[in-house]
Formats: sequence, structure tokens, C-alpha cells
Amino acid sequence: MDATTKTAGSAAKLTVGEKSWDLPVNGGTIGPSVVDISKLYGQTGMFTYDPGFTSTASCESKITYIDGDEGVLLYRGYPIEQIAEGGDFLETCYLLLYGELPTAAQKADFDYSVTRHTMVHEQMTRFFQGFRRDAHPMAIMVASVL
Repeated sequence: MDATTKTAGSAAKLTVGEKSWDLPVNGGTIGPSVVDISKLYGQTGMFTYDPGFTSTASCESKITYIDGDEGVLLYRGYPIEQIAEGGDFLETCYLLLYGELPTAAQKADFDYSVTRHTMVHEQMTRFFQGFRRDAHPMAIMVASVL
């Protein structure tokens, strides 16, 4: 099996015996380009073999980048250590919602907004009291949302 790739937007040529197929190449935001083999089976009737998924990207993500060999885990471009050690819950929520860390003014505004809108209605409080103390939190949440 022969496969060559170069740049994003180009095609990789896969040759098996006398047959060849062109496969699209997608550029990574960070890291190497990838050969898109999503239609490989449909076009060739073959699968790929990659024990341990050492050369396989499992999904396309605009949120997370992982490079296990280098010990890199980025969330929205920020090292996870920076978020875990230097941030708080609401700062991470802001990052999740808006795609970037807040400025000091944005953080103060967001914190104020969230804390002013987190009150639980008295009827919901009584509803929660109907559950046993050891009830599973997911069961309570499902019952509450339905």
C-alpha cells in the first residue's frame, strides 16, 4: 500500500495493486494534516489498520486538542493546566460559552449575572425534598427536567 500526503487542500493518492484512489487532505489547526478516510470503505471496500490508534484522529474538534506523545491538552487553545490551576468554575463556564477567557470586567459582569440568576424556586425545593437523601443525582436531575 502506497500513501503520500503533503498539504491541506491537496489529495493523497492511495494505491493498492493496480488501483488508485484520491483521498482529501485536511489541515489541522494545530498539528499535522490528516488524510480523510471517511469514505475509504465505500470507495475501496477496505478498512485501515492502526493498532492503538497511534495515527488516527477520532474526531474533528474546534474545542480540544490532544497530543498524548507530547503531553499536550489544550482547551480552546489554552493549556488545561492554566485553566485547572489558575481559573475557577465560572471562568471555565465563560470559556465554554464564549470561546475565550474573560477580561476582569467581563468576569465580574458574568459572575454577577450568574449569581443573580441561580436562585431555586421554593416549589422546586419542596420537589427535591421528596427524594431520598441517597438518591442518585442524575435521577433527580432527569426527574426535575421532565
